[in-house]
Amino acid sequence: MSSDLPSQPSRRNALKCLAFGGVGTVFVLAGGVLTPVELSLAASSKDKSAASGVPLFLQISDSHIGFNKEANPDVAGTLKQTIDYVNAMPVKPALAIHTGDITHLSKPEEFDHAAQILSALTITDLHTVPGEHDVIDGPQGEYFKRFGQQSDNRGYYSFDHAGVHFVGLVNVMHFKPNGLGNLGEDQLAWLEKDLKGRTSSTPVVVFTHMPMWTIYEPWGWGTGDAGQAMEYLKRFGSVTVLNGHIHQIVSKVEGNITFHTARSTAYPQPTAGNGPGPGPLTVASDQLPKMLGVTSIKISRHPLAATLSDTTLA
Repeated sequence: MSSDLPSQPSRRNALKCLAFGGVGTVFVLAGGVLTPVELSLAASSKDKSAASGVPLFLQISDSHIGFNKEANPDVAGTLKQTIDYVNAMPVKPALAIHTGDITHLSKPEEFDHAAQILSALTITDLHTVPGEHDVIDGPQGEYFKRFGQQSDNRGYYSFDHAGVHFVGLVNVMHFKPNGLGNLGEDQLAWLEKDLKGRTSSTPVVVFTHMPMWTIYEPWGWGTGDAGQAMEYLKRFGSVTVLNGHIHQIVSKVEGNITFHTARSTAYPQPTAGNGPGPGPLTVASDQLPKMLGVTSIKISRHPLAATLSDTTLA
């Protein structure tokens, strides 16, 4: 969602992005504002996109380890490709955030395989929130056995890094197919308390799995009680809200709040309302470039803001 004209990448860069397109997004902190930069561009030593600020963190989402259908029979391979690419970045961010659906069916062997692959990341500070595919076995299941320590087994938690306040939220515990996500009263009360002690000038990053604004309600692409969370966040001068779940880039700016979804490392999904419903999208090889792309970033100084222009490789 941008009014800017798309950039025209060179053939070499287009091929590079085709190989790694959609594998993740690196976030740069410049002037107190977080700016998303396409990982395939940030990883190039010749590209200066990430040089305008300190690389702060990397977002990876929807790796779906265990999925093996036609849309991508080798999701482990594409996640490994992602990690190899991250490890090759000349200046690495300090943090990595996975916004859910680490696995496809919450099976122990899937978590084992994912952990083996993710252990190759040279960014050792990894933070996660669960996707609905990670908690099929409930609140006492494999995800919480492996990642629950960060949050006292609640799934939601916060931490601070480099002057930025990070908040991980869970909106998938009461997930129903094609239903909206939900935070619940306890989590919202915790969020209000967590934010009270922060000054309005503190940059805030919220990360969760399902979108925190309603992208397409018939497919459940939203969180029903997100509005209350936004009320607590709107007083802050810079808020970045990240999610996965829909396997494609969609961005929105509302006041000082920037919403940004991530592509999957596993497979694409159809755009909102295009087809009978969400799910793995199988495309012909010559159509794959339409599902992958690059993101160009323009920073305006008055007012200070990031403008995103998403361009497919087609």
